[in-house]
Amino acid sequence: MNKHVSTCLAVAILWISMHTLQAQDSEQDPLPKRNIFTTRIESKAPDIDGKLDEACWETVEWSGDYTQWQPASGEAPTQKTRMKVLYDAKNLYVGFRCFDDDPEKIEQRMSRRDGFAGDWVEVNIDSYHDLQTAFSFTISAAGVKGDEFISNDGNNWDTNWNPIWYAKSHIDSLGWTAELRIPLSQLRFGKQDEQVWGIQSTRRDFRMDERATWQPMRRTDAGWVSRFGELRGIKGLEPQKQLEIQPYVLAQLSTFKAEAANPFATGRDTRLSAGVDGRIGVTNDLTLDFTINPDFGQVEADPGALNLNGFQIFFNERRPFFIENRNIFDYQLTGSEAGGPYDSDLMFYSRRIGGSPHRYISSDGDRGYFVDQPQNTTILGAAKFSGKTRKGLSIGILESVTQREMATIDYQGERSEAVVEPLTNFFVGRFRQDFNEGNTIIGGMLTSVKRDINDPNLDFLHRSATSGGLDFVHRWNNRSWFLSGKIMASQVSGSREAIYATQTAFEHLFQRPDAEHLSVDSTANSLTGTGGTLMLGKYGGKWVFQTGATWRSPELELNDIGFLVNTDEINYFFWGARRWVEPFGIFRRFQWNYNHWSRWDFSGRNLYRAVNTNAHANFTNFWQVGAGLTYENLDISKNALRGGPALRRPNGFGHFAYISTDSRKKVNFYLNTFQGWGIDKIVRVQNYRISMNWQPVNAMSVSLQPAFERFQRTEQYVTQLGHDGQTRYINGRVDQQTFSTTIRLNYNITPDLTIQYYGQPFISRGRYDRFNRLTDQPLGRTFEDRFHLFTKEEISYDAANELYEIDEDGDQQTDYTFGQPDFNFIQFRSNLVLRWEYTPGSELFLVWSQGATAFEDPEQGIFRSLSDNLFGENARNIFLVKGTYRFIR
Repeated sequence: MNKHVSTCLAVAILWISMHTLQAQDSEQDPLPKRNIFTTRIESKAPDIDGKLDEACWETVEWSGDYTQWQPASGEAPTQKTRMKVLYDAKNLYVGFRCFDDDPEKIEQRMSRRDGFAGDWVEVNIDSYHDLQTAFSFTISAAGVKGDEFISNDGNNWDTNWNPIWYAKSHIDSLGWTAELRIPLSQLRFGKQDEQVWGIQSTRRDFRMDERATWQPMRRTDAGWVSRFGELRGIKGLEPQKQLEIQPYVLAQLSTFKAEAANPFATGRDTRLSAGVDGRIGVTNDLTLDFTINPDFGQVEADPGALNLNGFQIFFNERRPFFIENRNIFDYQLTGSEAGGPYDSDLMFYSRRIGGSPHRYISSDGDRGYFVDQPQNTTILGAAKFSGKTRKGLSIGILESVTQREMATIDYQGERSEAVVEPLTNFFVGRFRQDFNEGNTIIGGMLTSVKRDINDPNLDFLHRSATSGGLDFVHRWNNRSWFLSGKIMASQVSGSREAIYATQTAFEHLFQRPDAEHLSVDSTANSLTGTGGTLMLGKYGGKWVFQTGATWRSPELELNDIGFLVNTDEINYFFWGARRWVEPFGIFRRFQWNYNHWSRWDFSGRNLYRAVNTNAHANFTNFWQVGAGLTYENLDISKNALRGGPALRRPNGFGHFAYISTDSRKKVNFYLNTFQGWGIDKIVRVQNYRISMNWQPVNAMSVSLQPAFERFQRTEQYVTQLGHDGQTRYINGRVDQQTFSTTIRLNYNITPDLTIQYYGQPFISRGRYDRFNRLTDQPLGRTFEDRFHLFTKEEISYDAANELYEIDEDGDQQTDYTFGQPDFNFIQFRSNLVLRWEYTPGSELFLVWSQGATAFEDPEQGIFRSLSDNLFGENARNIFLVKGTYRFIR
């Protein structure tokens, strides 16, 4: 399929979709909004025991008539639900009556906070009444709490928001009941004498896998918060300013393998530290969060990963200070439903703060040279000023300072220090202003990194990095349609060495010999670039689509504080889908998707074209299946040769399929496979993943997720070197096998006392053969056009020095050599955490972490290597006790 056929097909699908959608506009008329009325408590407030037996509950009427939202929106639910709301000067109280015809079958599955297991009921409160954001509070039949901050009209639910509130549930002969007490200090609202808040409530019936809502909603509706009903009757409330201080104390013991000659590896290390987190309500709308000397010792370790394609590996943020309210700082370049390999770039990536030092000094035991290198940069302090005003202005300001880090060097008994990371200041500012009841939003973002570089060994770093952007979104036709756009610019400055390194880095590669639109400027001390995106789409109705384009100029650089995968590209994407959201036949839900993508560089050269279709089905027996097929009919890589010319890769296919059994069962499985291959057999990818989940009792869950991937490519980059005034690009056939298993065990002694285990053994082994060099036809149609395969006479292996020797001209003299690229990387990470929330917001952690990393013989089988190293003597053990206490006013 050429690009003209692909474009015509996209236009045809878009035309059909738009005309079909015009006929369905009447289906998207908004449903009438319901009201629920509350009253102020004049007598004794209720005790939060879940029983709803206090006299004050009789002063307000029940509101019921919940309707199904899933699977059959608008129909009567299997079980009825009722809700009441009360308030006083300091708290909001919510009561639920969840009827059940068979109370003994109520699913009381336990989990830690935000687990959302079993039967539950929740309330969402849009106290801003901005139709965009809301606070969600969930209580399960087992008494487990969950809380989320909802933003972007329901497109983002942040489970890392952890307010202070109180809730209990109770099982009785009619079903179950629940009581919630939500301090008003945890909400945000204006100063009006009479408040009107948005409100929604959802109940999950676990046995029927059914969700019913108090305010009726359709599955085909776009948006969530904008469709809430209204809570009325709140009068005379005084805004509540938060004041929360949470100090912590930590004691840590580390044990590891001792090295006799290494003075820094004695086999034992101890640490005692303290810090504080806090939150101050500057106004009722805006808060200041701060942290001094934060510690994240209880945070789960990153999963193992090894990437041969040169791109950075993205790891999710796991540290509480940075993930709470992170939606305010979100500025993703595309955020496209259409996906593709270009939708993860971020202007702000918080993992850059407190990461590993940029300079690494390695030890050399043979010379008596040992280095104590810090693993992470110390965060001296950080503060966030964030919130949303009554007039719809969202503000987020983050400031953080990281310490100047030093490595301690011991050279034959003499100690010295060397700087490995400068004192650095990070700044992020974000604003968004709502107009027209949130249908139009205009925003902007500014980031800055300033490094205090006073050592020539750090001249490879940017002294400053600044980026800024403007964005907008406009929705119409009952929020079904949208048009959005983003534009950004970046500037980095520093020494000539630093800017040269940026120009020649993997993300830029200005030195590419066939990139006539680019050139390396070795005298430059700054670099300025741009990026942006424009998208049009429709999310309401049965037919939905999204299309748009994004660009990244060659000079764009975000990686000092953001996450940037690639530059010098213009991408076009299209995604369309037909959704059957109501049950029919054997299906509870069915969806078919179509996608295509195309990419060019800034010279106008077409680099990539692909088309994809996939389908997903939920059945009436609660099983799920899905499958998809992708055809790549053009793939020219400009970074496969790490600064060499663009390389044509073979056209190919990829397909995936998965099946998931009934997730309500005590034992359930999820199986997924991906297969990809080049038409001329140059590349082959096989991926298999299984997830096995077991709930032996309500208080315990066990999950095992093994995965195996095999990656084979005949043109895998190995190295480049000079010969006769020319560059030789050496490649080979790699056979990479990767196996990992993620193990999770959760045991709930009570909803507030949990034991959680996470472990992941990971191994990736790669072996190379069939070495070859690039010819003068990197865009040739066949492998033989693009590469010359070394003959037995041209290549030999020096086992003693682990070098391959190349004799190109057959004169029996070695022309050049390159190292043995085989590898066998093994890693094991685990955490065992006992967490006790002994009073709301205050916690005690007991943690045992274990980690091991090793490089083994590539000739050894992956499972043998894994078993030999999994619990070997190289493991590092960390025992940690951490206690926090949350002072609240």
